[in-house]
Amino acid sequence: MISPTKDGIQLRVRVQARTSRSEVVGQMGDSLKVRLAAPPVDGAANSELVKIVAKRLGVPRASVSIVHGLSSRSKILRVSGIDVQEAYRRLGS
Repeated sequence: MISPTKDGIQLRVRVQARTSRSEVVGQMGDSLKVRLAAPPVDGAANSELVKIVAKRLGVPRASVSIVHGLSSRSKILRVSGIDVQEAYRRLGS
């Protein structure tokens, strides 16, 4: 789910869009499951994903980027400025 990179972490995420509210649900297989209220139209769900992950990890939005899966439910995020242990602690996993 979380692996270290040179300047932070890489995070596997499974997204469910158009839900009643945006929230980090927990681990689902080898990914973090995130529900998003935003629809998967015009990048709205991706923007909401970056916002919720940044808030949960306590990093600026600019530190979170989607490196794979822009149009997929399965995504890989890169987060700079945080280490693996701190990410697990803040995600509650």
